[in-house]
Amino acid sequence: MKILFLGDIVGRAGRKAITERLPGLRERWRLDFVVVNGENATGGMGLTAAHAKSFLEAGADVITLGDHAFDQKEMLSFCEQEPRIIRPLNYAKGAPGQGVRLFSDARGRKVLVAQVLGQVFMKRPFDDPFSTIEAALKPYPLGGQAQAVLVDVHCEATSEKMAMGHFLDGRASVVVGTHTHVPTADAMILPGGTAYQTDAGMCGDYNSVIGMNKAEPMRRFVTGMAKGRFEPALGEATLSGLYVETDDRTGKATRVEMVREGGILQSSTP
Repeated sequence: MKILFLGDIVGRAGRKAITERLPGLRERWRLDFVVVNGENATGGMGLTAAHAKSFLEAGADVITLGDHAFDQKEMLSFCEQEPRIIRPLNYAKGAPGQGVRLFSDARGRKVLVAQVLGQVFMKRPFDDPFSTIEAALKPYPLGGQAQAVLVDVHCEATSEKMAMGHFLDGRASVVVGTHTHVPTADAMILPGGTAYQTDAGMCGDYNSVIGMNKAEPMRRFVTGMAKGRFEPALGEATLSGLYVETDDRTGKATRVEMVREGGILQSSTP
């Protein structure tokens, strides 16, 4: 199975890159399943229903969220109506929507998608992601009900993401980090057959401070004072993510490649 995961979509630039480029990538790379992280797509904070629909129409099979899952209040109800949106499993007790779900690709192969939030350096405490994801994956062993399993690990600390990758090695096809918006150069297949990258990076304008117009973040770092709001940068976006090929029989990864498509970070593609 050919799987594409794209990291945090940031603002208008990221949305435009997804809607304009994803259909072509899907056809050119003959992708079977596409997951995108959309939690910063609307003004850099959260995701509206309209923007979510545009990503699904462009070719995304699933949208994951994150700690900004419900910054746009309409998502509280929309994620209950749209099963292709996945919020973090450990966001909060009683949170609307689902944190794990089984999907099918065009050929009927089953793909399990889940997301967890980390605990280290996050703004508020979330439930233990390790025990949460272990319970969620237990009914879906690789090569059983799911031909592929993808886990989005949304957190700050690289060490926590790496620990999750090793914790799930052999139990997930793909473990990929999101949230920090900076792509890491460590795409690999772990010993147990799990494709891993600490952070997929963002789909946004990299001539920025993690997707935001440079002026306000730089002012705050230099002076220690805020003058305005953070606003997403509007230059050409780079689509950043991870391309993975898996074995349908075992669910294990057979190939993994970093993706940098367009913008100032463009590099090789699958």
